[in-house]
Amino acid sequence: QVRLVESGGGLVQAGGSLRLSCAASGLSFSQYGITWFRQAPGNEREFVGAISWSGGSTEYGDSVRGRFTVSRDNARNTVHLQMNSLKPDDTAVYYCAAVRSPILYTSPAQYDYWGQGTQVTVSS
Repeated sequence: QVRLVESGGGLVQAGGSLRLSCAASGLSFSQYGITWFRQAPGNEREFVGAISWSGGSTEYGDSVRGRFTVSRDNARNTVHLQMNSLKPDDTAVYYCAAVRSPILYTSPAQYDYWGQGTQVTVSS
């Protein structure tokens, strides 16, 4: 059974940092691209950042590029999302998702597995 479990969310002031983690089990982790999405109340799920199965390629959404960094540790079946210079607009539930493909998809519809999400709240 595939499981993705996010952690590291919380409340932070604007300008601060958080590091989210996504721990995977039940899949051949190094064969899966992992992507972070987020969803704020009333909004559609938004692409945040993706990392290829080798970690050699990354892609970011326009609103986070230059502030967020995705990394992975295939030995530990874990992906991290380092979030710096946080803004109130970054407030959302953050999800990690996995797809068995070398392509860095930005559409949620392409993903096979999802975590339960972790709440990030940025206060002004």
